[in-house]
Parts: sequence; structure tokens; C-alpha cells
Amino acid sequence: MASRNSVTPYRISTFDLHLFAAIVEAGSITRGAGAMHLSLAAASTRLQKLEHALGTALLHRSKLGIRMTDAGRALLRHAGRVERELEILHAEMAAYAHGIRSTIRLVCNTAAMTEHLPPLIGRFLAGRADVDIDLRELGSQDVLLAMRQEQADIGIVADYVGTEGLHTRLFAEDDLVAVFPLAAFRPAGAGVAFVDLLEHPFVGLPAESGLSRFLQGRTMQYGRGLHYRVRVRSFDAVISLVADGVGIAIVPAAAARRLAHAGIGVSRIADAWAARRLLLCTAGDARPEGRAAELFDFLARHGA
Repeated sequence: MASRNSVTPYRISTFDLHLFAAIVEAGSITRGAGAMHLSLAAASTRLQKLEHALGTALLHRSKLGIRMTDAGRALLRHAGRVERELEILHAEMAAYAHGIRSTIRLVCNTAAMTEHLPPLIGRFLAGRADVDIDLRELGSQDVLLAMRQEQADIGIVADYVGTEGLHTRLFAEDDLVAVFPLAAFRPAGAGVAFVDLLEHPFVGLPAESGLSRFLQGRTMQYGRGLHYRVRVRSFDAVISLVADGVGIAIVPAAAARRLAHAGIGVSRIADAWAARRLLLCTAGDARPEGRAAELFDFLARHGA
């Protein structure tokens, strides 16, 4: 039997979070209550219970309106994340309702996304009408973070990152090479040092792409930066601009082979980090299960 002095804990509901966000956006409790179709009294009561449950004030109230406390700002950040997670949940449940019984979350670096995965994913999905793949491009370090936080079922990373604690298999060879306009630049010898390329203007992918961030990290070792004349969305566009003489570029060898052009040359990069392998990885020592295991094995068989 419960003690007479026991207190039933107040549980924060998603409605409370929506209400708080509405009040902040509206700039007043009255307008926020109206946006949520509540009376002012009902909204005030819910807000007071929320503050009591959290043990701290969320808003500074004055005749001029409301202002968030530090705790209020922290709660608003969490409210946004909860709302996004709920949207993902609703989307996944809608997929089940429409007969899609499996969604595999796959995160990978730029080279895997653009050069290796498209034909393989097409072959995998063609015979599996009950499967969807949620595919996202991240830098290899961010892929590792997503895997360790269990935000994805399968990751693909370049082997320069540490994969301790993850189950890995070889996916593909992924050397990086320099491509250059034959009319303007011809490196001496069979390979070229990365530092020697820094004297030349570059063409590249957007700054947020995994490959761009990787190369930026390499330039920092020399206290330098890459001078990009232009950034474009695809390796096709990069190679085309190189052929036009705009600049040089560093791309996966697979992209250079696929987009071979009479106007460009290709050179091996002498630095050890340019000889890369792509690794499939899953969280922990265990293999993935179900449809994710099927995709993992399919990619391991056909990638390399």
C-alpha cells in the first residue's frame, strides 16, 4: 500500500514539450496557449507542473513577455530532438503500414556513396520488395560515431580511422589519386607528393563532404589550406572542370577510371594515406541480424 506521503511523479509528455516550444515561439504564454488550443489557465498549469517536475524555472516572466532561462534553452534543444525522433518513428511505422517490413540504416563515406554502392544497392533491392535502405553520406569519423551510438545498422569507412570495438570486413580498395589537366600540369615521376599539389588551384566537392573534410585535415599538417577555385556536387562535374583546365583534383581511383577523359592525366599520390581500403562495419563484435545481415554479406561478397 502506498504511503500517504508518497508523491506520484509527474512525467513529461510530448504535449508538454510542444506546448513549451509553442510558448517560446509565440513569445508569450497566452499566444502559445492559443496555438495549442488551450486556455491560458490550462497552459499555465501545465507549465508550472513541468517546472516543478524539473526542479527549475524554464522562463523569466515579465510585463514585456517571457525570456528563457538556461534550463529553458536546454529543454528546447531536447524538445527539438524528441520531435525529430518522433517524425522518424512515424515515417518508419508508416512504412510498415504500407507493407515495407524492413528498413536498413546504412551510413558511408563519399567514395562509397558515389562510386561503389549505387550498382550494388540496385541489385540488392531489386529482389527484395519488402526492404528499404536509409542511406546517408558522412565523413568516416562521423560514420564511426553513428555506429557507436547505434544510429545505423551498417557503416562503411576508410581504413585510416580506428575501428576498435566494431566488427569489420573488407568492402573495396579505394586509393585516392590526383587528376590534372594535361595541358597545364604534368607531375614528374610515377607519383606525386600531396604537399607538392598544394601550390596549385583545386576543384573539389562541397566543404561538408567527407572527402573534402578529410583532405582539409591533411593540409593542416602543413599549416596550409587548399585553394578551391570552385566546388561542385559530383565527381562527374569535378573531372569535367579539371579537363577544362580549371584546376587539379583528388578523387577516388574508381571515379578516375569511370570518368577517364582525353583531357586529363592521373597520378598516384605518394603519401601512405592515399592507399586506402573501405571497410564494412557494425557495432560491437556481433554480426547484424535479419535483412541488415543479408546486406552486410552481400556487400562483403560483391564490393571487393
